[in-house]
Amino acid sequence: MDLKIRYFKEDIPFHVDDSHHPIVLNPRKCPALESEAGEVVRALEHPIDSPRLKDIVKPGEKIVIVTSDISRPMPSWVALPCVLDELGKAGVRDEDVTVVFGLGSHRKQTEEEKKRLVGEEVYNRVRCIDSDPDDFIHMGTCKNGTSVDIFRTVAEADWRILVGNVEYHYFAGYSGGMKAIMPGVSSRAAIQSNHRNMIKEGAYAGNLEGNPVRDDIEEVYQYCPVDFILNVALDENHHIAYAAAGHHVKAHRKACEFLDSIYKIHIDHPADVVIVSTSGFPKDINLYQAQKSIDNAKHSVKEGGIMVVAAACKEGFGSDVFAKWIMQYDTPDDRIKAIHEHFELGGHKSAALALVEKKCNIYLVTDMEDDLVRKANMTPFHNLQEAVDAAFAKMGKDASCYIIPDGGSTLPMED
Repeated sequence: MDLKIRYFKEDIPFHVDDSHHPIVLNPRKCPALESEAGEVVRALEHPIDSPRLKDIVKPGEKIVIVTSDISRPMPSWVALPCVLDELGKAGVRDEDVTVVFGLGSHRKQTEEEKKRLVGEEVYNRVRCIDSDPDDFIHMGTCKNGTSVDIFRTVAEADWRILVGNVEYHYFAGYSGGMKAIMPGVSSRAAIQSNHRNMIKEGAYAGNLEGNPVRDDIEEVYQYCPVDFILNVALDENHHIAYAAAGHHVKAHRKACEFLDSIYKIHIDHPADVVIVSTSGFPKDINLYQAQKSIDNAKHSVKEGGIMVVAAACKEGFGSDVFAKWIMQYDTPDDRIKAIHEHFELGGHKSAALALVEKKCNIYLVTDMEDDLVRKANMTPFHNLQEAVDAAFAKMGKDASCYIIPDGGSTLPMED
């Protein structure tokens, strides 16, 4: 079988012998929509387990809309005008509305980036600001010790509305929902406390039941209530394919169900060799970003199997803390032990990568220097076909094979 997968900004061809019975794991096609904005309006007009937004808010009170920062694919420029129109039907004035970009622990944004995220009309209509993890109000403490330290503007608002997209998250199960509050507008210490739960059982992509990270996130609601959410699921082109609005948990779950109907792919059994692409730029710009595809694909490879990962990683590791953890520790076991002993944001990704490396060998097809790849406990290649051939040579003539062209979005799992 002759195939192609994305590597940075081009499609790279390779061949897998038919004797391996290669199976390509692609997402299902999203149903076509006449209008992205129309889908958002439909969701706002038919909220899940909630009155309409226009029937909740009151004129003259402070309203905060929390949405995603530049690191997320949420099309806020489509969604926010619809939300503001709904608020306008309640008599809410633009000067009483603040849009807060939930940065979590990410860098601050430029004014041009903010304008691009929400669109010029919204940017000129309402106040648009970044959250600040150093300016917070302590609102309570979750039962596992996570402080509910919320950005002051959000904490002091009369009404809180969350806007975001739902996609798989490698330890919170899914993005979206209350994740806009924790970690979106939380203090660094609170984020670190929440993320410590990633090393506990149940914290993995696509899982919500008994997920200690998600449970912690949603417990925050008891101390920082949210009045309404709008969550969307995106197609392969990052266009809105589905929207759900209303209750902070039930609307989120509906969006997750839609995501699963498109991107969660059933497999009967794991394969000996899995060939995965991040889907190219920008998801393979560095190893920090490419790790998400590696984590999604881990469910499809056998214990002791080989994962061939095509990720250019032209920016290398992509995070100073992540790089420090890779360079400081020699083995996957060392990184896993260290994250238990002293959790650090950035270091947590090195531990997540280490957990995959404990399961299978990773052949990384990349532009990174060989020594850096080996230090990260992976085998370096600079030619995809050479990596594929080496994987089958090691796993044998009867080795089974999956190909995952979009590892960043696709979640293959056994039932």
